[in-house]
Amino acid sequence: MKHTYHIHGMSCGGCQNHVQQALAEVNGVKNVDVNLEKAEAEIEMEKHIPLEKFQEALKNDGGHYSIHHQDEKPQPKKESSIHKKQGNGTGIYYCPMHCEGDKTYNEPGDCPKCGMDLVEEVSTQPTSTTYTCPMHPEVIEDQPGDCPKCGMDLVPKKPDLSAEEKTYAQLSKKFWIALAFTLPVFIISMSDMITNNPLYDILELKYWNWIQFVLSIPVVFYATWMFFERAYKSLKTWNLNMFTLIGIGASVAWVFSVVSLLFPDIFPQQFKTESGTVHVYFEAATVILTLVLLGQLMEARAHSKTNSAVKELIKLSPNEATRIVNNQEEKISVDQIEVGDKLRVKPGEKIPVDGVITEGTSSIDESMITGEPIPVEKNKGDQVSSGTINGQQSFLMEAKKVGNETLLAQIIEMVNKASRSQAPIQKVADRISAYFVPVVVIISIITFFIWAIFGPEPAYVFGFVNAVAVLIIACPCALGLATPMSVMVGIGKGAQNGVLIKNAEALEKLNQIDVLIVDKTGTLTEGKPKIEKIGFNKNSSEETVLKVIASLNQYSEHPLAKATLQYAEEKNTPLLKTENFEAITGKGVQGEIENNFYFLGNKRLIEEHSISISEEFQQEIIQQQEKGKTVSYLANDKEVLGYVIIGDPIKKSSKKAVQELQNKGIEVIMLTGDNEQTAAAVANEIGVNTFKASMLPGAKQDEVKSLQKEGKKVAMAGDGINDAPALAQSNIGIAMGTGTDVAIESAEITLVKGDLQGIVKAIHLSEKVIKNIKQNLFFALIYNSIGVPIAAGILFPFFGILLSPMIAALAMSFSSVSVITNALRLRGASID
Repeated sequence: MKHTYHIHGMSCGGCQNHVQQALAEVNGVKNVDVNLEKAEAEIEMEKHIPLEKFQEALKNDGGHYSIHHQDEKPQPKKESSIHKKQGNGTGIYYCPMHCEGDKTYNEPGDCPKCGMDLVEEVSTQPTSTTYTCPMHPEVIEDQPGDCPKCGMDLVPKKPDLSAEEKTYAQLSKKFWIALAFTLPVFIISMSDMITNNPLYDILELKYWNWIQFVLSIPVVFYATWMFFERAYKSLKTWNLNMFTLIGIGASVAWVFSVVSLLFPDIFPQQFKTESGTVHVYFEAATVILTLVLLGQLMEARAHSKTNSAVKELIKLSPNEATRIVNNQEEKISVDQIEVGDKLRVKPGEKIPVDGVITEGTSSIDESMITGEPIPVEKNKGDQVSSGTINGQQSFLMEAKKVGNETLLAQIIEMVNKASRSQAPIQKVADRISAYFVPVVVIISIITFFIWAIFGPEPAYVFGFVNAVAVLIIACPCALGLATPMSVMVGIGKGAQNGVLIKNAEALEKLNQIDVLIVDKTGTLTEGKPKIEKIGFNKNSSEETVLKVIASLNQYSEHPLAKATLQYAEEKNTPLLKTENFEAITGKGVQGEIENNFYFLGNKRLIEEHSISISEEFQQEIIQQQEKGKTVSYLANDKEVLGYVIIGDPIKKSSKKAVQELQNKGIEVIMLTGDNEQTAAAVANEIGVNTFKASMLPGAKQDEVKSLQKEGKKVAMAGDGINDAPALAQSNIGIAMGTGTDVAIESAEITLVKGDLQGIVKAIHLSEKVIKNIKQNLFFALIYNSIGVPIAAGILFPFFGILLSPMIAALAMSFSSVSVITNALRLRGASID
């Protein structure tokens, strides 16, 4: 039988997989199909299962989802501060260890799987400036002015703390409280190592033990209580993690000490001191917990640095802009700008939104989104992007894209999503972590019994201390952080250099490619073609041919079409009405003008309709094609009426980039829809050894498939709609940021500048990130591989060395810090 239920609380694909897995594990369920869009789950079962069973399964899995009968709607939760958006972020939270992939949460808290503090996703929008009164802070205005209550000048309001900053502040407060109470406990305990301990002249040892107990209470039950909550949750849901080990180790030490304080007579003699009191370990418990809290504090600070690249990008966008209304300037907030608004950008100002220059010229510093330091000259009609910096001249622009649609916002959004994605190498760490905690607990138990049976007196004390040390030093936090920290920093580094990576898997796969397939137009060439010549036969004229060509191209999105339209505008050529227009992918366009049907495109299109080409035309065209020029034919249904010769300069960086890629052992192949002669000329100039011309989109895709069948890992770089099938088929699709939205959507990597040198940067970045991840995994595993045997006491029979649980806690914290510090090195790495 099948039943459909409503699921509440799903927000992403990770949620969908999580719910599906939890419901599938309910006894009696045969199959589960969870639909994220409909928020439904269709469950097939052997016999009817009460709803309560499913509700219990989701609750035990973390309690973030609820399930209801289809005709029931979940009751809304009461509004509370924890559900409100925190700080200046998006109000969306994710686990920094990405242990559940791309799963997100709509409130702050702990990850239900690993227990780490959830991190807030960075908002793509800059924080708007608001103004408040120094005397009446409840007064908040969007614009500067006077206070309506007292008349004082309003001042800019300080922005709220981000969620990360709030977490850091809370942890910092708890750490200093923990330290204040832990230090006296530590001093009291360590004073026992002093001959003729002066503290014993003040009070007996049993009273000092009671003082340690009292001092430990604020540390355990306030400053670090969250660790025990996370440990309990991990055991309840059986998502064993670092807090499982910390909770078990610290609680065993503290509870043992309390019991020994209250009931000393139940312990054997070897647990007791000369004065008859039992050895207590309040200092071990409090020092361990305080050191772990210090590690969490340091990680919280480091997390804010790992996405610093995104935060720097956000800072690029200004809060205010100058809008022109009725020839008057007015200052407005950026979020008030609408598409079509006229804006003035003054010298040195940041461009507020994406748009087109309508009046004036200037040089624009685009280094923050392309990684190129040289300013770009911009004239009337050229596009400008949000966040780039104007030079020394003022200009007017028209807003074309605002808010989340701007290039800068899309870059930030892509980096946010990519930073939460998992690289395949992460699965290695996940597999290790799945077995790690149970194995460590078993080793800890074995350690206790070996010392209890074979150890010197007091054997039980040695066994107890070493078992706790094993639990503490083996915490797998560093192992979980190894991959996501490197990915987050690496993807941010790429974004700062104009290399946008859609997910971490693409970053890893890029390091494995054997073949790079490139398109010609817009990839190897500038993609800004110019009309060099209009040819025509004796029955036509240059004006007539240009008029028909431009009229046919007015509905086309191809770069060559835009070139003819621009040329026609310069020649003041009027456009004619075109009917029955059709774009023929990889060949050209056709349409009807004034009751005559025309074809405009490459030789394949002309031959397909059996249209004759004069010998004179053919010779002229071949000569131009041998120079690397592109030629489009114009014909009616009988003859070729003329042609247009289009030049597209080769990018200066293309030859150097191809050589660098070939030096890395990557085979570069050019596939183009252009003719054989033009393709050969471009390939020869750039140094591409293999090329194929007259390639339709399907043929490009087939070529990718063919190479993949040979076992090659193929990357494809292109910028047009005709490249989309091959981009999707390839192992790695690389889109030029100057290309179409379809191409960018089909690709996994986008080069903002649309420059082949960006591929070299992307490969260098991939190499450095993968190397960094492997270093992190080494750091994480070497601590545990060496630390666990030492903590168990393997060096004691040979050197008399034992590892204190306090030293174990310090080593555990440093393992996480070393991983994060190593990942942060990527911020300064060169990928040019």
